[in-house]
Amino acid sequence: EGKLSLRVGLTAEIGFADCAIPASALLPQSRGLRSPLECLNHARFGIAWGAIGAAMACYDEARQHALRRVQFGRPIGSFQLVQAKLARMLTEITKAQLLAWRVAQLKDSGSVRHYHISMAKMNNVAMALETARTARDLLGAEGILDSHVSFRHMCNLESVKTYEGTEDIHLLVLGQQITGIPAFS
Repeated sequence: EGKLSLRVGLTAEIGFADCAIPASALLPQSRGLRSPLECLNHARFGIAWGAIGAAMACYDEARQHALRRVQFGRPIGSFQLVQAKLARMLTEITKAQLLAWRVAQLKDSGSVRHYHISMAKMNNVAMALETARTARDLLGAEGILDSHVSFRHMCNLESVKTYEGTEDIHLLVLGQQITGIPAFS
């Protein structure tokens, strides 16, 4: 109730004050902060792939619409700007697939690092959001109807962009890897 995106999931806030957890209540085999950070990396890796799925759904919807919608006696898919937008969308999706696939290879080989996953999450969510916006634009006035997936994905991706680390956080992670200097402490 009151949410404009990720409406299928419940959202709540939990606060703790002066809370002590006895050793007997700790998760077995937990390794301090490393355990939740590993969890975060798994979630970010999944998000990198999920964003591709959302982008593909938006692209497919826009492509089908471009082939079906007729203006000036021909499908709008015959117009240069529509073709250019579809071509750019597919190119960006393919680049994101390759990035996620490479990170998956690194993960399988045991050589993935947190900054690889940050790059994939940041890039792929930004790509998917731009793809959803472009698809919504190509749908014209129909793009805001709830019978189309592009607007729903666009709203959801606005939230996905912020959870499990905002773009700014991922840029700082990558910046530290590039320069060797942390911008935060």
